[in-house]
Amino acid sequence: MTRPALIGDIGGTNARFALVTPGAFDLQAIRTLPCAHYPTLSDAIRAYLDEVGAEVPSEACLAFACPVHNDEVRMTNNAWCFSKRQVTEEFGFELFKVINDFTAQALGVPHVDAKDLVPLGEGEAAPGSARLIFGPGTGLGMAGLFPGQHDWIPLPTEGGHVSFAPTDAHERDLLAYFHQHYGRVSVERILCGQGLLDLYRAHAHLAKQIAHYNTPAEVTGAARAGDPLARQSLERFLKILGDVSGDAALMLGARGGVYLCGGILPRLLDWLPHSHFRDAFADKGRMHAYTAHIPVWVVTAPWNGLLGACEALHNEEVA
Repeated sequence: MTRPALIGDIGGTNARFALVTPGAFDLQAIRTLPCAHYPTLSDAIRAYLDEVGAEVPSEACLAFACPVHNDEVRMTNNAWCFSKRQVTEEFGFELFKVINDFTAQALGVPHVDAKDLVPLGEGEAAPGSARLIFGPGTGLGMAGLFPGQHDWIPLPTEGGHVSFAPTDAHERDLLAYFHQHYGRVSVERILCGQGLLDLYRAHAHLAKQIAHYNTPAEVTGAARAGDPLARQSLERFLKILGDVSGDAALMLGARGGVYLCGGILPRLLDWLPHSHFRDAFADKGRMHAYTAHIPVWVVTAPWNGLLGACEALHNEEVA
């Protein structure tokens, strides 16, 4: 009997693990472990295997929310640091792949059930074309996905760090506020959880009002309760999301569709259809018809990163 492979999707706060039959996508024994409870990655792996009563696998693919191109991988938002070579030797892995978390998000998209894709507006995917995977969360992730002859080909990017470009006078005022606080303003400064809070504070500053809320969740809750400033901030967040994802779709040529991932947007499904997201996405001047015909979906699948790690395990396009 084939021994299950170890799959993981690891962020700054939580490590999500599962077992899977190599070459399949049947996620088993899914567990979420708080990273802070374990001094090292190896400790977390052993704790997971003990909890689910599994042998040490011979194969593993783990996705991390940090750069992974060197042998030494140092987590951005927790204290974990490890050598790929040493972990391979410690567990005796015959195959050990380490990928970026947004590479995993991209590779997971083709394996998401249709019921876990919520469409935003109209559009039809062009067969054989590039797809854009885009997602605000703790930061702003952006990746491409191309259909190869044999496997899906991911294109990792740092597109979340491109410069923010205002499209009207109000956004020029917002840019001035953000520039005063941060210097150069990337789109990630706005399109992330902290960015939503900062956007609310910027609106309060421009309106010469006191900012009453201190977390993104409080801003969202206040918007739902009818607070005018919070509502204006959330609506502007979604409009800028449309601007930036439309720009990214143009740059990538993403006629295969845009897939919105991350922890924020599934919580805003009641806002997105009535927001200016889709108008801003398509508002590209002479290229309006191009972007207007690109379909957009919100990915609500809870384990998309784990599905992507499954795909990467034996995908020859992923080193």
